Amino acid sequence: MHTQQSPSPSADRRLSVLARHLEPSSSTAVEGHSNHSIVGAPTSGYDGKQSVFSHIVRAPEDPILGVTVAYNKDTSPVKLNLGVGAYRTEEGKPLVLNVVRKAEQLLVNDRSRIKEYLPIVGLADFNKLSAKLILGADSPAIQENRVTTVQCLSGTGSLRVGGEFLAQHYHQRTIYIPQPTWGNHPKIFTLAGLSVKSYRYYDPATRGLHFQGLLEDLGSAPSGAIVLLHACAHNPTGVDPTKDQWEQIRILMRSKGLLPFFDSAYQGFASGSLDIDAQSVRMFVADGGEVLVAQSYAKNMGLYGERVGALSIVCRNADVASRVESQLKLVIRPMYSSPPIHGASIVATILKDRNLYHEWTLELKAMADRIIRMRQQLFDALRAKGTPGDWSHIIKQIGMFTFTGLNKEQVAFMTKEYHIYMTSDGRISMAGLSSRTIPHLTDAIHAAVTRAR
Repeated sequence: MHTQQSPSPSADRRLSVLARHLEPSSSTAVEGHSNHSIVGAPTSGYDGKQSVFSHIVRAPEDPILGVTVAYNKDTSPVKLNLGVGAYRTEEGKPLVLNVVRKAEQLLVNDRSRIKEYLPIVGLADFNKLSAKLILGADSPAIQENRVTTVQCLSGTGSLRVGGEFLAQHYHQRTIYIPQPTWGNHPKIFTLAGLSVKSYRYYDPATRGLHFQGLLEDLGSAPSGAIVLLHACAHNPTGVDPTKDQWEQIRILMRSKGLLPFFDSAYQGFASGSLDIDAQSVRMFVADGGEVLVAQSYAKNMGLYGERVGALSIVCRNADVASRVESQLKLVIRPMYSSPPIHGASIVATILKDRNLYHEWTLELKAMADRIIRMRQQLFDALRAKGTPGDWSHIIKQIGMFTFTGLNKEQVAFMTKEYHIYMTSDGRISMAGLSSRTIPHLTDAIHAAVTRAR
């Protein structure tokens, strides 16, 4: 017969109280059974001896965030973190934009502001201004009320809400994502309920766009499939289609009824121009077809920790857009109920004030220009050192990241010998570089390609 150890006095007291609450009335008591015989189940953990979660195995570190974990443990004075997906100054420090500080001060000084819940769809001004930023202030889709925009938890949350909406209401549940793409994309869409497939995008041989493979793969995709597209500054490769290539992609997708879902994480951060970086999205909206766009203000306003984003769905007409919004509310409500107010208020304050908006565009261009300078300086340093290989892809690629072409062995060599941290696929964050650290990186790359082939 199985026997249990006697519970502790404190456990006895808790069980006694529970027993009194559960005790049946005398009229319903079962004869021969004590009303105080309740004992903890073996899995309740009441005796403190073993966790009910003791079977859980330790999960591996996120491949991107894990780089920073390893970097933080390194005590070398020359260590360099090129894995972080956040802007850094020339001194290697995080940056809060001056215009963001001004907007925050205005918000703090406004005594009429309250902390009530936002509506499920978020801050109305933020949504309206976000749609205009990505689609253009003169967009016919906006003028015709064919766009529904909901505030979400940065780019990740916008993608997840869009994915779950499509899984529930769209007739095709397959989404094609570029190979490679941001590591979180397949996880987001799989958990949202979509089937994830890939299409060729990056060509390792040229370290550029595999355009023919892209066209072939999308051409063979089933009619109506969803296609994830990076609006600009493709992560992780930094390789973008040209305007003519975008037009060919648009024509192919529309001819097959493929549904475009844009991830816009770097508007203004790639070229320094908000309008240039939104061209790809606007081309798809201009033809009158339907489009989904996930926006993030993490990079272009430096609001990483505020988690500010938006999902816009461009529909055929205003009635459909209204019905789509009603269903988006049903996706959001059980997920996080309503979004946070502070970050969205910062964005809205900047976007609706002409002077603040102008100041933001100048700061944004300064960040983009610094990254472009880092690309040129690294390319020049590698060429001056005579490092084997053609490194022109560094200045041809765009945005925060560069796909160096270094393999896993070379990356591991650079980490061990030079204390330089990056993802194992050879992706580096150009924002993590400075004029001071480029010589160290150049030495490491040179050694890696000559000794760790």
